[in-house]
Amino acid sequence: MPVGYTPPTPDSLLPVAGVALGAAAAKIKSWERNDVLLVVCDPGTVAAGVFTQNRFAAAPVQVCREHLAVQARSGSALRALVVNAGNANAGTGAAGLADARAECVAVARLLDCAPEEVLPYSTGVIMEPLPVGRIIDGLPAARAAARADGWFDAAKAIMTTDTVPKGASRRVTIDGVAVTVTGIAKGAGMIHPDMATMLAFMATDAPIAADVLAPLVAEIAAVSFNGATIDGDTSTNDSFVLAATGRAAMAPITSPGDSRLRTLRKAIEACAVELAQAIVRDGEGATKFIAIRVEGGTCVDECRRVAFGIAHSPLVKTAFFASDPNLGRIVCAIGNAAAPDTDVTRVSFWLDDVLVVDRGGRSPAYREEDGQRVMKQDEITIRVDLGRGSAAATVWTCDFSHEYVSINADYRS
Repeated sequence: MPVGYTPPTPDSLLPVAGVALGAAAAKIKSWERNDVLLVVCDPGTVAAGVFTQNRFAAAPVQVCREHLAVQARSGSALRALVVNAGNANAGTGAAGLADARAECVAVARLLDCAPEEVLPYSTGVIMEPLPVGRIIDGLPAARAAARADGWFDAAKAIMTTDTVPKGASRRVTIDGVAVTVTGIAKGAGMIHPDMATMLAFMATDAPIAADVLAPLVAEIAAVSFNGATIDGDTSTNDSFVLAATGRAAMAPITSPGDSRLRTLRKAIEACAVELAQAIVRDGEGATKFIAIRVEGGTCVDECRRVAFGIAHSPLVKTAFFASDPNLGRIVCAIGNAAAPDTDVTRVSFWLDDVLVVDRGGRSPAYREEDGQRVMKQDEITIRVDLGRGSAAATVWTCDFSHEYVSINADYRS
């Protein structure tokens, strides 16, 4: 079960005006559950997304990029998302692209819209042909099931190795109007930024101009989903999309300098961070949630590089699983990731409130029993001060357990 994460309930995920969600069972794998999701958006909805940097980007990722580009050029709307679990439609070549486009055509016929107004997403096993016929056959049932309060069922439909559904909502007041943000995500393994085997879908009823929404989505991803890592493997299918239906009765936000955007951004970022942390807390086989904050860098990128150096070390991650305060492993990881001109005599690090290394050497006050106490906790913070500047960054990760190996050894079965 996830570390310190309470899954959402159907009532905790707030409906967003202009969005309806419905799920159906297409039997993509030999499971008895819904595995196709259709998200229907009102006309006039605008959307923006960020996607994997993996060179083997899945067919649906490629089609999503194309369709969002068409929407941006033409000013057309987002009308639907179609998502399947159980098959990634990645590494499938021209046939996979044709299948992803066929899904969009099928949804467009259901909704009487253009195929370019539909975004396809897939998650699951890589390099297996997509059973597109089953997905298309399941779409009418998903359309019939679509409802405004369908977020919880939607979160369940997109799960693969997740142990629980993941969702978050916020409601804020802007110009005296209640504005809602709700999102769902899936992911538990093959998780590493830019982005991870991660799908995240968020929506708000705030009216936001498309040229304001696109940079906002990139900025939100940078401080949320791109700070989540489980195993350092960037997937072929990573996608985060935010849709704005414009149904809230307020004047549109048309400039990034609009003071109202600050309030809305806080709500969106809070949802995104909650979802990103939920993915890490539900990491395959995870028993511990670890926040790594690196301060005192010359730039954010330097701090992130050191933080990920710690987060990706198998020796560090297995030590946390064993609650073994063999903290030389963290020292080693910092040294491997730090810039060549780092003066280690200015570097310090802490486990929670315990100072372990003080300016390059073991703190005289450090006792192994103090390190052991922290290492036994379910939630742990590593804080590093590089002593080089004022920049800082935080990433989240988990430990490596025996169960991680078992899950991934058996994944295709």
